[in-house]
Amino acid sequence: MEQHTARTSTTARQVPAALPPKAAPAASAAASGSTAASATPSASAPPRPSNRLAAAAHRLRTLPRPRPRLTGLGTGALTTVVTVLGGAADSLLFDGPGVLFGLVFIAVCIAAAVYVRPYDLVAAPVAAPIAFAVGITLTADSGDGSLLGHVVGVFTGLALMTGWLYTGTVLAAAIVAVRALRQPSRRRRSPRCSATPRGRSPR
Repeated sequence: MEQHTARTSTTARQVPAALPPKAAPAASAAASGSTAASATPSASAPPRPSNRLAAAAHRLRTLPRPRPRLTGLGTGALTTVVTVLGGAADSLLFDGPGVLFGLVFIAVCIAAAVYVRPYDLVAAPVAAPIAFAVGITLTADSGDGSLLGHVVGVFTGLALMTGWLYTGTVLAAAIVAVRALRQPSRRRRSPRCSATPRGRSPR
């Protein structure tokens, strides 16, 4: 009888030891649930490169644009002075107006078309050929040093560098045309066409 009681007590003691393995699926389910929960925010998070591109585009839009302040006279003076200086530098460095003179002329034509005032837009393409002719006249090779040699050098320079003249003038005209199209129409309304009601004159 005592042996039977001892066997029963040992069996009762061994039963709780077999129960913990049943809790393993619950623990694995909880671990898998936490893994899925941790993986869900990373999948729903937006990609960083797109945010950087959007921020860069916003910064480019908020950059201050150049404010045009050149008058018509200032545009002509700037174009002429810079063109003559470019021709003089080209004559000293490379013996006569050439590629450097043409590049300087195109750069100053673009700058003049960008910074001229809206009321004087026509001054940029008009000043370009005048500045080109003045620059060639003052910096062209005079040959033997005589007046006839200088005239021949001027006409030779004008004939050989016509492409630079057309390029600078066309670019200036194109920039001016785009700026003119982007300007809002500012038509002044006459007092007769105003929307405010007009009162009667006292009798």
